[in-house]
Amino acid sequence: MSIFDQHLDRNGANFAPFSPLSFIERTALVYPEQLAVVHGDLRQTWSQTYARCRQLASSLQRAGIGKNDTVAVMLPNTPPMVEAHFGIPMAGAVLNTMNTRLDPETVAFVLDHGEAKAVIVDPEFTPVMARALALRQSRAPLVLIETADALYGPPAQSLGGTAYEDFIAQGDPQFAWELPLDEWDAIALNYTSGTTGNPKGVVYHHRGAAVNAISNILEWDMPKHAVYLWTLPMFHCNGWCFPWTVAARAGVNVCLRRVEAQAIFDAIRNHGVTHYCGAPIVQSLLVNAPAAMKEGIPAGVKAMVAGAAPPASLIEGMEQMGFDLTHVYGLTEVYGPATVCVKHEAWNAVDIGERARLNARQGVRYHLQRAAMVINPETMQPVPQDGETMGEIMFRGNITMKGYLKNAQATDEAFAGGWFHTGDLAVQYPDGYIKIKDRSKDIIISGGENISSIEVEDVLYRHPAVLAAAVVARPDPKWGETPCAFVELKAGAKVSEADIVTHCKQHLAGFKVPRAVVFGELPKTSTGKIQKFELRRRAGSATAINV
Repeated sequence: MSIFDQHLDRNGANFAPFSPLSFIERTALVYPEQLAVVHGDLRQTWSQTYARCRQLASSLQRAGIGKNDTVAVMLPNTPPMVEAHFGIPMAGAVLNTMNTRLDPETVAFVLDHGEAKAVIVDPEFTPVMARALALRQSRAPLVLIETADALYGPPAQSLGGTAYEDFIAQGDPQFAWELPLDEWDAIALNYTSGTTGNPKGVVYHHRGAAVNAISNILEWDMPKHAVYLWTLPMFHCNGWCFPWTVAARAGVNVCLRRVEAQAIFDAIRNHGVTHYCGAPIVQSLLVNAPAAMKEGIPAGVKAMVAGAAPPASLIEGMEQMGFDLTHVYGLTEVYGPATVCVKHEAWNAVDIGERARLNARQGVRYHLQRAAMVINPETMQPVPQDGETMGEIMFRGNITMKGYLKNAQATDEAFAGGWFHTGDLAVQYPDGYIKIKDRSKDIIISGGENISSIEVEDVLYRHPAVLAAAVVARPDPKWGETPCAFVELKAGAKVSEADIVTHCKQHLAGFKVPRAVVFGELPKTSTGKIQKFELRRRAGSATAINV
C-alpha cells in the first residue's frame, strides 16, 4: 500500500460530487437580487429562481417522483424550461427535454422508451402531446403539468393536468435537496434526431454537465453577469449546457419564444445582450436582415455557431455588424460543443478568405475534454497531422455521454477501442486543428473518386446569391453517384442552374461539380440543421444537367 493511501480516505470533508446544481445554490447566495430571468414583462432574480426550482423539486417528490425517474418536458425557451434544468435533478430525477417539433408518434416513443413518470408541457404543444399520450404503449400513469405563457395565449386544449404555477405553489421554497451520491448519476436524457429508425436516448451525467458548463465559460472568457439570449433551443443538448453555465456566472437568461430577426435585434438593444448561440441559419438570418433592423446594435456581441462551417460571407457579415463569432463543433453524445476553433490574434491580419478558411475548422478540444483526435477507425491510430490524411473524429473524456439508454450494442459500437466514434470524417493539421471533410454517410463516391459534400457546399456558399446550400449523392447510371446541389437563394436573387454550375467550375475539379441543381427552401430541423436525409430522398427525382 502506498503511503498516500494510508488513512487518506475520501470523506464528506474532502470530497463532494461534481454537479451543476451547486452553481445555482452559490449564485443565489452571493447574488440574490441579481437579475436571472427576463421574459416579456417578467423579471426574476436568482433568489426567486432558486426558490422556485426548490419548490418544483419538492412538488415532484410529493408527487412520487424520485431517484432516476424521468421527467419529460416539451417547452420552448421560457422560464419553466430554465427552472426544469435545476428543479428536476434536485428531486433526484432525470430531465428529458423533448424536441418541440417532433411528431406525435415520436413523442409517444420517447415517453415510453424513457419511461417518463411526469410531463411538463407548454400550451403551444398540448395538441401534439394529447395525440402522443393516446399513442403510448405504456399504460403507466403520468403526472401531467401544464405551463401558461402570456406571450403565447391560452392553450388550444387542456390535457387535464395541473397548472404549473399551482404545482410550484405546493412545494417548499426551502426544500433541502441533496447532491447526487455519485457524480456519475444521470442528470439528463436527450434523444438523437432519429433520421433513420427510432431516435437513441443519450444519457448525461452530473459531472459531464458541470464540466461542459465550465468549459463554455473558459472558451468564451465569459464574465460575471453576462446577458445570454436564448436563441438556441434549450431542448437541444440541454442548450449546450448553457442553463448551467449562465447560473455559474450569475448571468441573465433572456428568454425568446421564437427565433425571429426582429425579436433578436430588439432583445439585444433592450436588454444589453452580450452572448448568444445558434446554428448557421440563425446567424444568416441576422446577417441578411434589413439594415434598418440592425440600427443601434452595439459592437462586441459574442455569437457561438455550430453545425456547418461558417462561410466567408457569413463571417464578413458578422464582422460588419460588430459581432464576435466563435465556431464550435460537437454532437448530442458530447453534451453539444466539445471542440472550438480557437482564434489567434495573427488571424486578424489576413484577408477575409483566409480568415474564413481558418475559422471554418472545427478546431481543438474544449478546455475540460480529455482528447479530441482524428483516428483511423481500422487501426485506431491517430492519422498524420498533415491536413490531408482522412480519419474519423473521436472523443474521450468527461464531456462524453454515459451511453445509449437500453441499447448496449449501439453503446459498445460507439465506444469501441476506448474512444467515442462520431462518424464524422476529418483531417488534422500540423497545428492540431481538426477540419471535417464529411459525415461518413455523406461522402459521394463518383466513378471511384471520393467527393466531399462539404467541399462543394463551401464553394456554393461563396456565390453572392446563395443563402443556404446542401449537397447529397444522386444516383447516376454511369458514375454510380454524382453531386446534387440544393440551393436556397437570398430574397430577390435570380440565378440559373447554369450560373451555379459555372461558379462551381471556377473552384472545383470537374468531377466534383454538381450534375443537378435544385432551387427552393431547404428542409431544416428545429435546431436549424439541414435535413440531408430528406434531400437524399428528393435527389433521385432531380433532373441531371450537362456539365
